[in-house]
Amino acid sequence: MSIIAENLQAVEATIGAACATAGRARNEVDLLAVSKTFPAEAVVEAMTAGQRAFGENYLQEALDKMQEVARLQPDTAVAWHFIGPIQSNKTRPIAANFQWVHTVERLKIAQRLSEQRPEELGPLDVCIQVNISGEASKSGANADELPELARQVAALPMLRLRGLMAIPEATQDEAQQRAAFARLRALFDKLQASGLALDTLSMGMSGDLKAAVAEGATIVRIGSAIFGARHYE
Repeated sequence: MSIIAENLQAVEATIGAACATAGRARNEVDLLAVSKTFPAEAVVEAMTAGQRAFGENYLQEALDKMQEVARLQPDTAVAWHFIGPIQSNKTRPIAANFQWVHTVERLKIAQRLSEQRPEELGPLDVCIQVNISGEASKSGANADELPELARQVAALPMLRLRGLMAIPEATQDEAQQRAAFARLRALFDKLQASGLALDTLSMGMSGDLKAAVAEGATIVRIGSAIFGARHYE
């Protein structure tokens, strides 16, 4: 068994234990393997171990990787999730090549994704990114503007608003981790109560997975615990 396969087993066990502690069914939480900066061969290793959803932050790297993965594993379908900041000039290839986008934070970006999504692919699944900790360095809509933004995004014809995403301020304190995720869950619940049909809370990474599951995450984004330490150029 490869290292990546072993790591996936360990992550699966961690998610399973977190679900059990939270009184949730294991199938309520999907694992998104964050493959940014890792080669296509690492994605194929994870695919061989059964993983089918992958997250990418950098557009050109992702497009090259998708092509190579399709060449190496032509008969295995995977879902690609864009989880990085979105520039206006990058919306067309994102709309055409990804199944999910987690990082919508402005109406202009959402409108471009909707306009540029090829009709034959059907609506693009999206989450609105929320700056849940109010950090100046972080992307995301603020809580005050979220209800109106969500209503506008949900009305776009070629997008399907699925839920919310956040990257809280990094901390090792589990109580602080849970408090941030609880704030996102409260915003999610309010939007649901207003009539929006949401089903996705994309929150939790390698360092705060347990807290995220405890507070209702439906997608956890795990990279280093699967693929190892990243080495940025």
